[in-house]
Amino acid sequence: MNKHDIIIIGLGPTGGTLANLLALHGFSILIIEKEKSFYPLPRAVHFDDEIMRVFQTIGITNKFLKHTIINKGTKFVNSKNKVVLDWPRPRLITENGWYPSYRFHQPDLERKLRGRLKDFKKVSIMQNTKVISLKENKNSLKVVLENVNNRKIKEVSSKYVVGCDGANSTVRELIKSKFQNLGFTQKWAVVDLILKKDKKELPDRTIQYSNPKQPATYCRNVGKRRRWEFAIHNNISEKKVLSNSYIWNFLKPWLNPRDAFMERKTIYTFQSAISKKWKKGRVFLAGDAAHLMPPFMGQGMCAGIRDASNLAWKIAYCLKNNHSEKLLNTYQTERYSNVKEYIKTTAKMGEFVNAIGTSNITGEVSSTSDGQKSMKSIKPKLGKGLGKVQDKNRGKIFPQFKIKSGKSLDDKFSLKPILILSKEIKKNISSKLNLIHSKNNKNLEKFFENSNSIAVIVRPDRFILSSCKSVKNFKYYLTKNLSFLA
Repeated sequence: MNKHDIIIIGLGPTGGTLANLLALHGFSILIIEKEKSFYPLPRAVHFDDEIMRVFQTIGITNKFLKHTIINKGTKFVNSKNKVVLDWPRPRLITENGWYPSYRFHQPDLERKLRGRLKDFKKVSIMQNTKVISLKENKNSLKVVLENVNNRKIKEVSSKYVVGCDGANSTVRELIKSKFQNLGFTQKWAVVDLILKKDKKELPDRTIQYSNPKQPATYCRNVGKRRRWEFAIHNNISEKKVLSNSYIWNFLKPWLNPRDAFMERKTIYTFQSAISKKWKKGRVFLAGDAAHLMPPFMGQGMCAGIRDASNLAWKIAYCLKNNHSEKLLNTYQTERYSNVKEYIKTTAKMGEFVNAIGTSNITGEVSSTSDGQKSMKSIKPKLGKGLGKVQDKNRGKIFPQFKIKSGKSLDDKFSLKPILILSKEIKKNISSKLNLIHSKNNKNLEKFFENSNSIAVIVRPDRFILSSCKSVKNFKYYLTKNLSFLA
């Protein structure tokens, strides 16, 4: 029986990201993928600055960046084409070191993730393969696999298994976890097109058409790719909705068949749901296997990649320092409330698009003098987990800073947490610890001033684990956190 450190089920963006993050540590990883290859047509089309920072950690940004465009934001317009809510995404570098919002073509991302995995000798991929059963022993898991072509059975084992196998997750079924419906369920048609010629009159940003008669969304995607989505009325058959005549009739205000090639047409059930259980023993769920949300914020894939980033360093820690149930239990408690906040906000935006709900989408909505509403992006903190809830810095994103060499400080803590000290800490600290002083770095010193702290520990997923306020308490602080830093 082949033995591995980790088995990942599913090689979409979540599974591919998780595999890359864990591969940086040199672990033995087996990836199981039911399909023969990645899906070649568009699906996810948006990610944000936080996710680009994860891609930076993996090492794919230089090659992937040319396949993206900067997203200018979203406007909600009513049936009279009047803007009723604006969600701008300013072309400014954020604290994460990237622009707030990007558009992309999912196959381009999957190629880069798989290409990067080829750099790691201990990573292997089995395609055309599905999971039949999981059995946990004291220190490992036995996984039974089946080849979907010849039905041959194979047994493998690993210390951990992560199900990144989508909304219809087999792993979720095997650990007997069920989705909790959070209230939004609606069928929409999704149509992806490639323009045959420039259509400069088409909007250069996302438009949400808030119209109870025909709620719809337009996405300006990379290159000549454009997407329209529209809600399906209950009295119309899916077959009719997916007919070319129906779709081109819907697109008539913007395009005709001479203007674009229809690449993909499908029907999705947009829904808000979250798994009650994300973990059973050494088995975990991530991405769509753990939660679903409508696409109105473009956060579905982002949420899965945040899962991967949170879970990867914790599994890595356990593989290097022995299994810790307490540490691994923080995966769901930290991620659950964060993703639920995105789901709730997305569902409210869905109501707004349907023109049936309240305009109170988030606490970040404000009104202008002419009555138009403007929205800011949300950045929820982590839920309860590692660190003290009383620590106001705990669970917040740590900004990306440059250091003397011109490199990113991120490079110093991609694999393990780091202790960052302000200039107030003058005593010698063990060189065995992963640490850095803020000497001669004005931006870091400004961070300490603004955060009312003299030392912080930052996790590999770029969140603050804890902060210390005074030199007097620093020794005790260091002792309490030494296990993560040693």
